[in-house]
Amino acid sequence: MTRARKKLIDLASTSYYHLISRCVRRAFLCGDDKYTGKNFDHRRAWLVERIKLLSSVFAIEIAAYAIMSNHYHLVVNVNRRQALDWSDDEVIERWYLLYNGHVLVDRHLKGEQLDKPSLLFFNEIIAKWRERLYDISWYMKNLNEYIAREANKEDNCTGKYWEGRYKSQALLDQTAVLSCMAYVDLNPIRANIADTLEDSDFTSIQERIAHFKAFTIDTVKANKPLKQKDTVQHESQPAQLKLFGGNHIKGTIPFALLDYIELVDWSGRHIAPKKKGHINNAVPKVLLTLNIEEAQWLESIQRFRQQYSNFAGSKQRLKQQAASNDVKWYKGAG
Repeated sequence: MTRARKKLIDLASTSYYHLISRCVRRAFLCGDDKYTGKNFDHRRAWLVERIKLLSSVFAIEIAAYAIMSNHYHLVVNVNRRQALDWSDDEVIERWYLLYNGHVLVDRHLKGEQLDKPSLLFFNEIIAKWRERLYDISWYMKNLNEYIAREANKEDNCTGKYWEGRYKSQALLDQTAVLSCMAYVDLNPIRANIADTLEDSDFTSIQERIAHFKAFTIDTVKANKPLKQKDTVQHESQPAQLKLFGGNHIKGTIPFALLDYIELVDWSGRHIAPKKKGHINNAVPKVLLTLNIEEAQWLESIQRFRQQYSNFAGSKQRLKQQAASNDVKWYKGAG
């Protein structure tokens, strides 16, 4: 049953969400179209560039992404506090990067003194823009409309490009966030189009590994002195993705980057045992920290989309969320 978007996006319950959009019918986002012989891989770059641009404008951070042939996955964190802390001028500057402005706002920018009725209306405009700049629906609307226009222009056609509205899952606890990110990062391996994490093109895990390797090589070549651990963690990660850090570093994903990479690699070897490399029997440290059973973790990674519906988390968190939304149960807790 289709649920109202306001019942699916609940920032009071969680700031993390898994988002999926799929192309309509046989429309291609990227890859080879066997019917026309055309290759659309360049559209992956469109999407990644647009995602990062929008995340620099909106108060919405990218934790994970995977761009597949006819759909894409995002794991995002909505930083509502950041948006509320922006000055009015910063809200205006960000809004004007994407949309046309308003004559009243233009007068303010020119330094005109607004009378009281105009000032009240100006404040209403800024409040509306501020709210939209941490709204997932506005983020996805801007992303999907831009890609659809570019693809239709390239295909010399008009009409619908995306298969209805985007799908969303609320990630209610740390385990749900971590398992969903791993699920997203392992998409190319699960689809048998990549053998290793490093070869998983247009995924966040590939970008994180490449950035970490480049940072390490540059540090060794330059013979730079060893920095504090927290500084290294920051500089060794892509600036346009939400940083891994730990519970002691505010505003980061509460895990260490290398623990996460080890975890995803370990999970990938279990999901596809015929892939290259030896299956390491040692359970990664992050699993011990979260007290997750190995079998339970593998089940979650392999069947994340089937296991949950619009909300993902422990049975206790799902039951709490269902009660707060006045429903009996959510898939995964019933």
